[in-house]
Amino acid sequence: MSRAGAYFRRVTEPRTTARRAVSQLSPPAPSRSTSAAGSRAYRWLVPAVVAAATIAAFLPILGNGFVDWDDDKNFINNPHFRGLGVEQLRWMWTTFHMGHYIPLSWMTLGLDYDVWGMNAGGYHLTSLLLHAANAVVVFALLRCLLASAGGGRWAVGDGQRASDADLVALAAGIGALVFAVHPLRVESVAWATERRDVLSGLFFFSSILEYVRSRGAVHERRGYLVSLALFACALLSKATSMTLPAVLLVINAYPLRRIGGDAGWKSAAAKRVYLELVPFAVLALATAGLSIVALHPPTQLGAAAKIAVSAYSLMFYLLKEVVPVHLSPLYEMPQHPPPNPAEPRFIVSYVFVVVVIAALGIGFRKRWWGFLAAAMAFVLISLPMLGAVQNGPQIAADRYAYHAAPALAALVAAGALWLLRRAHARTMGLAFVLVLALGALTWQQTGVWRSSETLWQQVLDVDPNSSIALSSMANVRYKQNRFHEGAELSRRAVAINPNYAQGYNGLGVGLAHEGRIADAIAAYERALSLEPKFDEAQTNLGVSLAQQGNFRAAIEQYQHALEVNPDNGNAHVNWGNALVRLGQPAEALNHYAAAVQIRPADTDAQLNWGVALARAGQFADAIDHFRVALAIDPNNADARGYLARATQLLEAQRQPPLNL
Repeated sequence: MSRAGAYFRRVTEPRTTARRAVSQLSPPAPSRSTSAAGSRAYRWLVPAVVAAATIAAFLPILGNGFVDWDDDKNFINNPHFRGLGVEQLRWMWTTFHMGHYIPLSWMTLGLDYDVWGMNAGGYHLTSLLLHAANAVVVFALLRCLLASAGGGRWAVGDGQRASDADLVALAAGIGALVFAVHPLRVESVAWATERRDVLSGLFFFSSILEYVRSRGAVHERRGYLVSLALFACALLSKATSMTLPAVLLVINAYPLRRIGGDAGWKSAAAKRVYLELVPFAVLALATAGLSIVALHPPTQLGAAAKIAVSAYSLMFYLLKEVVPVHLSPLYEMPQHPPPNPAEPRFIVSYVFVVVVIAALGIGFRKRWWGFLAAAMAFVLISLPMLGAVQNGPQIAADRYAYHAAPALAALVAAGALWLLRRAHARTMGLAFVLVLALGALTWQQTGVWRSSETLWQQVLDVDPNSSIALSSMANVRYKQNRFHEGAELSRRAVAINPNYAQGYNGLGVGLAHEGRIADAIAAYERALSLEPKFDEAQTNLGVSLAQQGNFRAAIEQYQHALEVNPDNGNAHVNWGNALVRLGQPAEALNHYAAAVQIRPADTDAQLNWGVALARAGQFADAIDHFRVALAIDPNNADARGYLARATQLLEAQRQPPLNL
């Protein structure tokens, strides 16, 4: 045998032996057609399971109502979003209602109103379907990212490669499910006000997916433009989507490998990547500027306190993703006194951040590019919510992790893929247990959002000293006619935070029902001194003045309240009541009509409208309003009594005069 023959034998023999070893340890590779068919099945079966499991975990929200945590301001007392007429669309595209510019989110809510009216279950159904769609998009995105990270090794081809494609689909499905059924998602899905989360998430995730899919594709330019359009839609749904350009930069580094590494950071190819991200960055910067105008942010914390809050928030989101227990609709920012950067919890958060930075350093040294990319994406997406610009009373919020969570889901998917290649059955069993446990926690957490009472009770269970929760629970008790309990809760709220205007407003309500009208007036005045444009306190002050018989002064307060908030239905009702007491029932009718326009299901407005009509001798019209009031509240004794009396008076009015 020649030297050449011996050389080729030495090269080929080990390869033959290796191939035999594989065949002895593994079942025969499936045929090309069988494996390809399996991959095609996985393409629809896995996302179908992801969507179905997501919907199942959140099903209880369909029985939930609106809650007194911004839902009242956004829906119950807001006539402007109801429908998709010209006036409603004009409002949606021009309003900064409650500090947000979210016209596309408002449009979906207007469509909900056209379909469901004010049935909260319909709004929750739409949010749930959007979240299920997000779960499917996240699955597709994770599948693309895993394939890109593998350098194309998992593309469908011969038998063995097709099997790998199925494993990638399974791993992506596991990651998507961990994202979708995680209890930290409940706030974004179950709270009607947070429609902006699930809608912007759909556009945000879809924009990234289209961008990743289109790089190097035949229709690359078209995919790029679609991605840019989807990003614009995400920004018009919620401004915090502005972090997407930074995420695309990270993805271009890994797993796409278009910048950094062999591609370089300053090469011509890298510069083309930077150039294609410029339009995304321009949209993001414009939205950031618009957000500052819309927010009218309150007084900001000092630099040290902001650093403390940011470190704490980052620790909070990472830990809650891993251990999602003791979740709350509100984690109240300390107000009296403000946050102290030297508090133990902040010290712990500083250490935590140092550990995270050290982990990133280790990942860089060991070239764990997937870990680095996912961690950087999570931090970058979370950045606007970490407290750099304080907006609202919370130090952190479950909903703020919605857009960032798929970055951690990518790590879960990568880990699942690694395990699936080594212990398929055990990995699937472990994934099933994990998803089942998360789903059970999510099912339980959805009950927190069933009503205002369950919501505020959960906040108090987690933080018994939340002044906002105490005051809000007091309002719940007042609506239940449990005035003594409500007053005690209001007293606790202002004792914890003496500068809390809403607490004094609630205390005034409790004092008024105790017959202490002068003390109630003092509480309302204290609330207005803390928050001069507090229209609810202005209205309640008018009510107490009316209880003292000072109807003219009461009307002045209602007028001021409506100047601050033209959609204050209670101010209209009470103004009408004062006019009736002054013997001017005809003038009161317009105010009752305005109140019903704002809140069609306002029993008091319908009832008092009927009283005003009856006093004007219009008994037939009065009867119509008493009947509407009873349709809204069948147990309303006043409406039933007034209806009977008005019916008698109408019959007497129709009796022909006696001829004597």
